Amino acid sequence: MLLEKIIENHNEFLESLRHRFLDKKRKAALQRFERMGFPTKKDEEYKYTNLKEITEKGYNFFPKENHNITKEQLDSLHLGEENFDWITFVNGKLHKELSKVSIENVEFLSFNYALNDEKHREVFDNYFNTIASTDSAFTNLNEAYCKYGFFLKVPKNVVIEKPIHIFYISQNQEENTFYNTRNLLIVEEGAKVEIIESHHNFDSTYVLTNSVTEIFTYPNAKADWHKLQNDNDTSYLIDNTFAKQEKDSLTTVNTFSFGGKLVRNNLDFIHNGSNINSFMNGITIIGKDQLVDHHTAVHHNFPNCESYQNYKGIFNGKSHGVFNGKVFVDKIAQKTNAYQQNNNVLLSEGATIDTKPQLEIFADDVKCSHGCTVGQLNEDALFYLRARGISKKEAQALLLYAFANDAMQNIDIEPLKEKISKLLAEKLEVDIEF
Repeated sequence: MLLEKIIENHNEFLESLRHRFLDKKRKAALQRFERMGFPTKKDEEYKYTNLKEITEKGYNFFPKENHNITKEQLDSLHLGEENFDWITFVNGKLHKELSKVSIENVEFLSFNYALNDEKHREVFDNYFNTIASTDSAFTNLNEAYCKYGFFLKVPKNVVIEKPIHIFYISQNQEENTFYNTRNLLIVEEGAKVEIIESHHNFDSTYVLTNSVTEIFTYPNAKADWHKLQNDNDTSYLIDNTFAKQEKDSLTTVNTFSFGGKLVRNNLDFIHNGSNINSFMNGITIIGKDQLVDHHTAVHHNFPNCESYQNYKGIFNGKSHGVFNGKVFVDKIAQKTNAYQQNNNVLLSEGATIDTKPQLEIFADDVKCSHGCTVGQLNEDALFYLRARGISKKEAQALLLYAFANDAMQNIDIEPLKEKISKLLAEKLEVDIEF
């Protein structure tokens, strides 16, 4: 159903835009998508993730722009970040009156506006879709239909002191709605920026978001991107993030998955120089019949680089987790240090996890390790806490909190760390049955 509608609506979509210079690229991307079709469980990369629930529904490709978001609803999404900047998209459209932007000396535009601005044509020629994979059905679909999202370029040696929180909100939609959001972040030499991204569906109708983010981090620059995934049970998110780093740069992507019916995170790091540091951390806490799938890849193409992956999962009810982490070390990438760990706790008999850390190493002077664990709470530790007068419920919650906590250690934004801690505590109290 969805496949036919995607093809059927594309000409109408192109006519609604003014991005004529992208028409050929969009049509070529749609043709690639049409040849591939949506992934099925026969595809190795989607072996454990069944997308039928998503692809057999019908969606509206042209969301209604009108909304009635209240201040109270918006306030409930914030982290208490009075000193942050924030950018609010509602039903795909950037709303300045719901945003707070004080950043200076940077280029910030909504993606749609940037595409229509002649002076940014060269930027899009040099960056747009240059690292996003054309081998993925979802990235091709996004290129064919992308319109919503933001473009941010941080010039050389500019340090943005305030974190920027990006809100994607869907509300007042009478039909199931399909968003193809697109983000482009360019952090030039010596610059620094921190982004928080969150998606929120306020309707009982289903929302499918197919998001693609491209991050370019130049020498001695630092880019941190934090994904806060805590949406409702009528939300599907396919998130595709690609980060290309130049020498002496540092990029972090933290992914906190607490909500959403089905979430698939595809994360791809590309090293394009030496002395690069890449950090990937994730915490997943889900229950009922939710599914969260993390697929990561780090391409070590140069010597003297480091990457760290630390993913923790807590699964209850009939929830299902997937982790597939890949590290590729090229033959010239000597002195590589790559660490990858995925630890999981199953809280019920119906919960499942499929985990597969992978290393492909073609260099001989490297330090690479990977591992995964799947288990239940330690009975000795439970006994130790209960012997000191702590109830079973509190003891289990404390152990689970401690289990997940180390994946938050490199969050520099204190309000975000507090928010994650609160969500962690809430999830442990609400979703765990004792």
